[in-house]
Amino acid sequence: MDTDDVTRPHGDQPPTNRGRWGADDDRGTLNFITPAARARGAAEARTGRVVSLAHPITPVPMAAPVAFAEQGMPSAVLQALTFTGSPTPALTDVLLINVHHARSTHIDALAHIPVDDTVYPGVSVADATAGATVSRSSSSAFVGGIVTRGVLLDLAPGGRLAENHVVTADDLAAAERRQNVRVESGDALVVRGGWVAADDPFGPLPTTSPSAVAWLAEREVCLYAGDIGDKLPEPSAPAPALHNTALARLGMPLIDCVDVAELAQVCAEIERYSFLFALGPLPVRGATGLPANPLAIF
Repeated sequence: MDTDDVTRPHGDQPPTNRGRWGADDDRGTLNFITPAARARGAAEARTGRVVSLAHPITPVPMAAPVAFAEQGMPSAVLQALTFTGSPTPALTDVLLINVHHARSTHIDALAHIPVDDTVYPGVSVADATAGATVSRSSSSAFVGGIVTRGVLLDLAPGGRLAENHVVTADDLAAAERRQNVRVESGDALVVRGGWVAADDPFGPLPTTSPSAVAWLAEREVCLYAGDIGDKLPEPSAPAPALHNTALARLGMPLIDCVDVAELAQVCAEIERYSFLFALGPLPVRGATGLPANPLAIF
């Protein structure tokens, strides 16, 4: 198959990278991060200024009087604090993490969303989860960290997008022109819509269109992070473009629920929208995702 045809939509079919790097590939668009892409990112770190894109998490004690059955999991992390008295006194704890909590910043592994009973790059769900763990397209791809150039596209400078706005390829291209920056192969793309999904994940958030995802595919974006993306799943709602196509078909890791407010302020202040993007999540293999603290370094 011609690789130029792999990501090109055919009729009503969404773009895909399945097969582009072979049947054994578990990295997806992270394959676009070449040494040259990393070097391009490293060149953006000129002043040492660092901005985190993560929402801090405050754990809830497991022993707290919270009616979990009625309220659901109120935090992404539950904490059991313990004290050891021998041979040396110490405090320790056990953390129970809900990785895909709607109010926490996390990175989705490619196996997180099955499409047609398969996960990227076309492995059946049964085969990918045999042995009660995730053996294909899991968090194992993130163990070495992700370092490349990052680009912020601010779709609503100084404000926010309208309720339920559907982001298109034209919106992304217009932001590029406005900011005088161009997304290149291997870049991590950060998108600002001006909404804080962590505050109200069930609110009238903007969402992403298939044309925007096709634009990501054409530009060979390695990773998507944004304060907007897909709405939470609802009955009879259209398939979420980022999770069902970018993640499951293109093999593009997604960082959900990022905090881009400070990043947007810094970029506007210094009039530069590119930076070194660095992510070193917990080196846990075989998971569907992990908590994330992405860093933008200027």
